[in-house]
Amino acid sequence: MSHTGEWKTRVYLLGEEHTTKIRVELDTGTTHLTGHGTARCNPTDRDVPEIGDELATARALENLAEQLKRTAYDDMAAAGSAPRH
Repeated sequence: MSHTGEWKTRVYLLGEEHTTKIRVELDTGTTHLTGHGTARCNPTDRDVPEIGDELATARALENLAEQLKRTAYDDMAAAGSAPRH
């Protein structure tokens, strides 16, 4: 079975006072998920906002990936197929 689709993702960044917070929103057309990530700069380190953005975004994407896997496992169970962990 072939199919094509498009999922929309938006990344929102907020950086202030040595802290970066990221929100990643995924819209699959049927499911909407939001991942969150935070990065904090050690006060003794040089503040490089790009590093905070990268780290917080990676954490938000990891959070989103875990949610997406849980959603897939739930869908598998609903379809009568036990998920493998």
